[in-house]
Amino acid sequence: MTLRAAELRAHRGQWALPGGRCDEGETSIEASLRELDEELGLRLGSPDVLGLLDDYPTRSGYLITPVVLWAAAGAALSPNPAEVASVHRIGLADIERPEAFDFVAIPESTRRVIRFRHAGQFIHAPTAALIYQFREVLAGRDTRVAELEQPVFAWK
Repeated sequence: MTLRAAELRAHRGQWALPGGRCDEGETSIEASLRELDEELGLRLGSPDVLGLLDDYPTRSGYLITPVVLWAAAGAALSPNPAEVASVHRIGLADIERPEAFDFVAIPESTRRVIRFRHAGQFIHAPTAALIYQFREVLAGRDTRVAELEQPVFAWK
């Protein structure tokens, strides 16, 4: 997981998983591998793809297609400072904690906002929703996340 650079045009300073837009003619998987390399200097290939999670439509008009990849535990990262302020590795034990996620109501929406508690901070959707669905898949549960809400600050 990354904390996005403060100089970025959109969603600056927010928690995010590596990603970005598809280039023309590029598949979601190809884009995810390219973005991972551009943002973190981590080169993986199609044999490292484990699968896809559900698409997540954001309030800011994007449709995120999460690609789950496998990299060696000691894989070296070289974050691009133009895009990434910091990198944070989150272990499976962190996302499996019963209190790792919570759901809150906000007056602006009838949908519940999902939050992921990590290192004393709240990480919100879409990042929290994607991590939550990954946890649910690992536990063998068929859980959908597209209706989980983002906080109002992420609607832009």
